[in-house]
Amino acid sequence: MSDPTLLVLASLADGNKHGYAMMEDIERFAGQRLGPGTLYGAITRLEERGWIAPVPTEDRRQPYKLTPAGREYLTDQMTALDRVLKTASRRLKHA
Repeated sequence: MSDPTLLVLASLADGNKHGYAMMEDIERFAGQRLGPGTLYGAITRLEERGWIAPVPTEDRRQPYKLTPAGREYLTDQMTALDRVLKTASRRLKHA
C-alpha cells in the first residue's frame, strides 16, 4: 500500500494531526516514508476534494482532520481493498 491519499486518510482516521505527525504515523503503520513533497501534495488534493480540513490552531504547525466526506471515501476504498485481498487470498490457495 503506497497510495498517499489513502495513507493520509488512514492516519487522520485516528485523530487530528499536522504533517510531520502524519509522516511518522504512516511510517509506523504502513512502513512507508512519505517525503514532504508527496505528503503536502496529497494534503492539498485532499483538502481541495473536501476530504480533510484544517483545524484552527495558534501553533505554527497546521493540523488537519478527516471530514465526513473523507471518512465515507476511506470506508469505500477499504471495502474495495478488502474485496481485492479476499480474491487474491482465495486464488493463491489454488495456485
